[in-house]
Amino acid sequence: MRLLRGASCLAAGLALVAAVGCTGADGADTARTETPSTSPRTGSATPTATPSPSPTPADPVSLPALMRREHRGSDLRLGAVRVRTDAYTQYAVTYRANDLTISGIMNVPEGEGPFPALVLAHGYIDPDVYTTGRGMPREQDLLARRGYVVLHTDYRNHAGSDDDPDNDVNLRLGYTEDVIAAVLALRSAARPNVDDERIGLVGRSMGGGVVYNTLVVAPGLVDAAVVFAPVSSRPEENIDQFQRPEGDPLVEEIETAHGTPQENPEFWRQVSPVTYVDRVTEPLLIHHGTADDTCPLAWTRETVAAFDAAGKDVELRTYRGEGHTFGPRWPDSMDATMAFFERNLR
Repeated sequence: MRLLRGASCLAAGLALVAAVGCTGADGADTARTETPSTSPRTGSATPTATPSPSPTPADPVSLPALMRREHRGSDLRLGAVRVRTDAYTQYAVTYRANDLTISGIMNVPEGEGPFPALVLAHGYIDPDVYTTGRGMPREQDLLARRGYVVLHTDYRNHAGSDDDPDNDVNLRLGYTEDVIAAVLALRSAARPNVDDERIGLVGRSMGGGVVYNTLVVAPGLVDAAVVFAPVSSRPEENIDQFQRPEGDPLVEEIETAHGTPQENPEFWRQVSPVTYVDRVTEPLLIHHGTADDTCPLAWTRETVAAFDAAGKDVELRTYRGEGHTFGPRWPDSMDATMAFFERNLR
């Protein structure tokens, strides 16, 4: 049994800034697999010791502050049926993330279950055009057909979710709170077709960064995680890649509120999940294309090196010629994903 099973509250949260869409293209060779570390997982129900988040007082907008905050996920409600297939039924859902109501969709496989569950964290889509469940449609469908309950969160400020006016200036920290709450809401709902002892995370692009954050701030929350073409684990690199070149006025607001990396390096250190990878307890699989010019592979290699240095269970699979959204190699990446979850969730 993993840590925190049956918990309804958790101290955690943090999200990265990124302004990028997400979904992949190319290749004819087999994926290259890199396994810098394969540390054994602990099955103990006693939390493992983790270092103090910070030796100095934490900024209210920071990873350490969110680690210490009590988070609640509850009141998972299934609404109207959106889709019926031969393999699963898709419902509109809402749940509570602390004081906000968050919308999303949930695919429930046919059969009695209980089924293992996966919470999906989608990449950047402009909230002004985003509609419920819009992110990661291929993954939503395939994972449900393979026998997983799939809860895809819309995040705050998206679709039918409540608004959080400070979320963008505060580096979109709330998205990670929404993902953590989605896991907790699944557990507190005690649905007979959901096996709450077997829950994983899947994130793409910006959602990959949200997954990094969740693993760092909430060790023991889930059993395993997979990310595709993730953003940098250093928020300032995401700003420089996606927002600053576009003249996004949000950059000035962020730097006015929190300082630049040169003016306030401690703030930026405390909002980077790579700073705290020693807290992670779950195995992580990362997929990244070598031709990704949206989220450079170098970002992922740096993150993997940090996991490796901390002795964590991380595997990187690279796909020669594949772009950010994955195209011809997507089936290969999903086969590897299924095998990974079979080992770690089943």
